[in-house]
Amino acid sequence: MPVLRRLTSDDHAAILALWQRAGLHSIRPEGRDSPAEFEKQLAGGQIAIGLEVDGQLIGVVLATSDTRKGWINRLAIDPNHRRKGYGEQLVHAAEDALHEAGLHLIAAFIAEGNAASLT
Repeated sequence: MPVLRRLTSDDHAAILALWQRAGLHSIRPEGRDSPAEFEKQLAGGQIAIGLEVDGQLIGVVLATSDTRKGWINRLAIDPNHRRKGYGEQLVHAAEDALHEAGLHLIAAFIAEGNAASLT
């Protein structure tokens, strides 16, 4: 049974590995996605939510805010676990977290050419 949980800086390596398996092209391990930057982002209010199956991270989503609007970013599902509704679970969890933070206007960013996210 899948388990949703908030991720921490201790999960950084697993998040990067998942993003790589999922084919995210915007990963910047030496820049914005470095361990130090990720920790700063979490301290600044970014919410990272993971989905685990049998203790393995198979999905992740980031929920951020520009103070007036919540953003759902960098949703990724392990290719071996796609089309099972896990992405939808993560989107709902991100929406719930943003609502709890007092944000009611929420948008999702989908990178150009990411056709899998549109279906």
